[in-house]
Parts: sequence; C-alpha cells; structure tokens
Amino acid sequence: MSGVESSQYSYSPDERPTFPGSPAVPAQSASRRTGAGVIGAVLAICATFGNALVNVNVASIGGALGLYVAEASWLPAIYVAMNASANLSLVKARAQWGIPWVTHTLLWIYAGVGAIQLMFPGFAAAIAVRAVCGMTAAALTTLSIYYLLQAFPGKFRPLSLVVGMGLTQLGTPLARLVPVEMLALDHGQSLALIEIALPLSVLALITAFPLPPSERSTAFERTDFVTIALLVPAYVLVCGVLSLGRVYWWTDAPWIGYALVCAVPLFVAVLLIERRRDRPLLQLRWLRTRDILRFAAVALFVRLALAEQTYAAVGLLTSGGLSNDELRTLFSIVAVAMFFGVVCAALTLSERRLPYQVAVAALMIASAAWLDSNATNLTRPEQLYFSQALLGFGTTLFIGPALVYGFIRMFSRGADHLVSFIVLFSTTQNVGGLAGSALLGSYQIEAARHHALALSERVLTTDPAVAGRILGGAASLSGVIVDPALRAGQGAGLLSRAMAREASVLGFDDVFRWLCAAGLFIAAYVLVIALYKEWRRHVTHGVVA
Repeated sequence: MSGVESSQYSYSPDERPTFPGSPAVPAQSASRRTGAGVIGAVLAICATFGNALVNVNVASIGGALGLYVAEASWLPAIYVAMNASANLSLVKARAQWGIPWVTHTLLWIYAGVGAIQLMFPGFAAAIAVRAVCGMTAAALTTLSIYYLLQAFPGKFRPLSLVVGMGLTQLGTPLARLVPVEMLALDHGQSLALIEIALPLSVLALITAFPLPPSERSTAFERTDFVTIALLVPAYVLVCGVLSLGRVYWWTDAPWIGYALVCAVPLFVAVLLIERRRDRPLLQLRWLRTRDILRFAAVALFVRLALAEQTYAAVGLLTSGGLSNDELRTLFSIVAVAMFFGVVCAALTLSERRLPYQVAVAALMIASAAWLDSNATNLTRPEQLYFSQALLGFGTTLFIGPALVYGFIRMFSRGADHLVSFIVLFSTTQNVGGLAGSALLGSYQIEAARHHALALSERVLTTDPAVAGRILGGAASLSGVIVDPALRAGQGAGLLSRAMAREASVLGFDDVFRWLCAAGLFIAAYVLVIALYKEWRRHVTHGVVA
C-alpha cells in the first residue's frame, strides 16, 4: 500500500512526512501542540525508565528472582543488544505497516511478557522481558521524537531531537528514586507489575492522542531478514562478553573467547552481504567515510566517559556501604541538572554550534571526574552533589546535539541512509555505555589490586602502629570471641578488609583521573576539528570572493 493513509486532508509539501514511516506534521492548535509535547516528554522518560529500574538494582532484583550473579548480569546485556539492533527492523516496519501497528504490537507483547514474569518469575522470563523491553525502548524513543515534532513549529523542529533524546536520559536518575525494597517485594512481583503498567499506560496515551497519519510503502526485502538474523546474535554475543567479562574475568573463562570467535564471522557475513546489495540495509560506504567515522568515534568515547556516573561514582559510594535509598537526594539533583542540560542544549542549538556544545559537554565530564578524583573512604553523596550535577548537565548537553549533527549528515544523503545512522548512533550510545562500564570496572579492579599490593608492602606486624591497629580490632571483638588467639586473627582480618576498602577507593580515584584525561582529549579533538573546518570555510570564501 502506498500513499498517505488518510484522504480527508490534503498536506502541503512542508507538512508531508519527512521519511516513509514518519508522521505528517500538519498545522495544529496551540492546545494540541502542548498535548503532543507533554506526551512526547512522558514517552521519552518511559522509554528508559523500565530498564533503568533493573539496571540500577540488578543485584537486589537478581536476588529476589533467585538468580546467580552471572545470570543477573545477562539482563542488561540482553536489553542493550536488542535495543541497539532493534532499529534494523523498526525503521522499515514503521514504513511498511505504520507507526500505530508497530508500536501497539510491541507494547502488547511487552505487557504480555511482563504478565508471564509475574506468574512464572525466573531467569527465562526475566530474559524475555529485557529483550522485549529493549526493542520497545527503541520504538518509544523514536515515537517520543515524533510527538515532539508535532509540538515544535517549522524551523524549531530540530529541537524535537534534542529534547527527545535528552529526556530519555532522565530514566536512570528517576529509577534510583524508587525504593529497592518495593521492587524486590514478593520475588520481584512489584517490578513485574510496573513493567505491565508502563506499556499499558503508554498504550492509553497514544490511543487517546494519536499521531497524524504517515506514508506507507513496501519497505522490506528478503535479504534484510538475513542481515537482521546475523546481526542480532552478533550483538547478543558481544554484549554478553562486555557484561560478564568482569564477572568471570576476561582471561579466566574460555567461553568469552568462543563468543567473540562466533561473533566475528557473523559481522563479516553481514559486511559481505551488504556490500553486494543494490539497495543495502546498511550503507557501508557512507558509514566508513571520514566524517561519519569521526562522529562515531567521538560519540562512542563520550559515552564511555559518561559511564563515570553509572559505574564509577555509584561504585565508589556503594563500596562504602551505601544503598540506592541513601542516594535519592544525589540523583534528584542529577535529574534536575539533566533537565536544565536539555533546556540549555535546546536554547543554544544551531548547526554551527554543535561541535562546541559537544566540546563543552566533554569539558564538563573532565571537570566532574577531576573533582571526584580525590575521594576517600569517608566520601559521601553530599561531596558529590556538584560534580554529579555537572556530569548530568553535560550528558544531556551532549546527547541531543550529537544526534542532530549525525542526522544532518544523514539527511543530506536521503531516506535510505536512515537505518544505517540510527543503528550507528544506537550502537555507540547503548553498546558504548555497556563497554564503558566494562572498561572502567576492569581498570578499577586492576588498579585496586596494585594499590592493595603497595599497601600490604608497607604493613609490617613489627610496626607498633600496625600492631596497635590489630590489637584494637581484636579488643572490639572481646565481647564476642573469648579465645585470644582467634581474636587476634580476627583483628588482623579487620585490618586486611580495611586495606582492601582503601585500595578499592584508590582504584576509583585512578578511574576518575583517567576519565578526566579522556574528557580533555575529546574536547581538544572536537575543538581542533571544528576550528580547522572554520578556517577552511573562511579560506574558501576568501578565495571565492
């Protein structure tokens, strides 16, 4: 079926859908624009909120479901793999079957697997929910942008990309405000109920306030399904390695190597297939151009650095014995800072300023990491309010402009490049976030080992201060342990654990310093490229003049 789905209204050229599968943008009243803007904002937060509830409480939820640590670590991996690869099919599915059918189908499936998890909690149901959640989140992220397109008139429509992508980042800090005891209640039944309520609530919203119709056409080719069937398991294998590498340790588990060995041929097969197609699903020639490779590298490295908040800062505080319930004020401040980052990105948006917005965001990441780099085992959330607010602001200042920059590059090539760009951007942000946590976590573990070794070399039982510390620890156990020899051994154990805690904190400090350097490098690189292009433009105009 081709053409516009409704013949009751004749669209002017500037009101017609930008791409097949995207909605028309007719002139609307102020009240309808406001309604579309509110629904777009709600959808953006809902897109990531459900999975964020699991990610920020994965240990507690895994325990409530009776999962081992390794099994629980698969939950974020499956979500990221399905979310990153979902747009391989979603972009064309919307073009062929329309936005309502695709979105409603995914939401009903999400609610259905949530009901299965409610009735039969366990590893298989949890994996199914995370897989469907990843695909639904990709659909809702795009849907939120489509609704925001209705809210912004004419030349302000690029703001829908900035606001939509920025608000999706609020899911994580808002999820940390939910009491973990509530989620883990009755073997995770509360979480299952939330994951049923989320898609049903979204269904009610989009049914009550539907988007304008879109243009539909035959979009899929048979070879598309071959590419999708090869790429999805490749993503699952890579994300599984990134998520579980630290759990088993990279060099200790043979299956990690086998998984990568299996993933590489899948990626190679996709490259060979797509290179030979007349109308490829992935525009490989465009993806390997210098401009796009540079964009992908910057987007990936900024996302790696942004793991400072999701892994490093939270890891530092939780290593000191704090739980999510004690971090609510911190992440309330982060959520507010992220919101103002969205506002700032929207108010300062212009094509010429995009690189400078990304550079400022990188400098904010570097500044936040530097402020946190002198943390101690006495550091508490209050000491991190400013640095984490700065990082939250930088997150939303970066994500929207980065999407706009890439979208401009894609738009100049045509609609057939949309799938390639969306998959590229989703991969850098989702798989990049998972890789960031894996990289920073591994680095922190190795750094902590080196610090523990250095500290142990300075601790001698013949040192009066060390002997006094052991005796003090033993004395604190005198009311529990009667045997003096056993008490002395336990006192030495208390000292050993204190040293391990100190080494862990020093390891996190090393991570913060590394992230500070990475942020400065990204900012310098982006500024050099931007200034070089400005110089080239000035020279070219001067020669022409």
